[in-house]
Amino acid sequence: MTRSENNRWLTGFAAFVAVNTLLLIALGGLVTSKGAGMAVPDWPTTYGYNMFLFPPSFWQGGILYEHTHRLFASWVGLITVVLAVWMWWEEPRKWLRRLSYLAVGLVIFQGVLGGLRVRLILDQIGIFHAGLAQAFLVLLCAIALYRSRWWRQMPGAGLTAKAVTWLGGFTGLIFVQLLLGATMRHEHAGLAVPDFPLAYGRLWPATDPETLSALNLTRGFLPVTSYQIHLHMLHRLGALAILVFSVLLTRRLLRAAGAGSPLSKGVAIWQCLIVTQAILGACTVWTGKADDIATLHVVLGAICLAWTALLTLVAVRLSRPIDSGMRSTPRLETPRKTSNSAAMASLS
Repeated sequence: MTRSENNRWLTGFAAFVAVNTLLLIALGGLVTSKGAGMAVPDWPTTYGYNMFLFPPSFWQGGILYEHTHRLFASWVGLITVVLAVWMWWEEPRKWLRRLSYLAVGLVIFQGVLGGLRVRLILDQIGIFHAGLAQAFLVLLCAIALYRSRWWRQMPGAGLTAKAVTWLGGFTGLIFVQLLLGATMRHEHAGLAVPDFPLAYGRLWPATDPETLSALNLTRGFLPVTSYQIHLHMLHRLGALAILVFSVLLTRRLLRAAGAGSPLSKGVAIWQCLIVTQAILGACTVWTGKADDIATLHVVLGAICLAWTALLTLVAVRLSRPIDSGMRSTPRLETPRKTSNSAAMASLS
């Protein structure tokens, strides 16, 4: 039995697992948007039933969203394990096999976190749960990229190390912004400021006790605290910083990589994603945090993070000589075992 980097079925399956993870993030975002996070108050059972045997006739209201999310999470866990086993069997690069094992560890930990969120009723766990989901998606996208034929054939291009630093830093910035967004959603601060681009008619709203009391009298819905307003505004400020710096970074990267570089094409798509995400953020406020718009905002945020991380990996590859880095070896197939007779025959 041999291991090979050229198994397209395995490469496609890695991409399939990444896409399913994105769908799971979408379902999780919908659960939060619908306020259905505690629609099923027990775990790992569902109203006392085995989760997989819960009668479909009870799938109504918030239970439908939360239970579907649990079932789909189990599906993603299963196919992640299948991916790791397949990688162990087929993938010749040891470091890449280990990444697939890490994915299994993360998906198990993620499932336990989801259960603890229900058992302990802690929003803080929900925030960490959301952040880990983003990191898990990035890991699976990276595995799919490393498995791709395009990655193996991409030559080094002498890209400067600065481009790698810029993109790496931007990946971290987007991740922090997503954590702010998750905190805002779980702390019910999504509409702490209901107008945009101004905030209660100002660039930054006052939150002294008198002003806050007056604002809550005029809101017409749930009152807000000073903490919720500042959290909401920090998320807006982060979005503005990402939008402005992304335009500057796009210009620098296009000049550094050149028009024909694969990085340039990816950066152009990336800039469109960032702009669209900013528009969706504004629409979330304008529509009163409509469920579909808010969920789409969460999903596109995950795509922006994954895309930025993949651009960073491509920049790392392009910044190295053609035969360094994580380049595959010329030998595409590596035998698992060599028998003594085969070894003696090779010496004769």
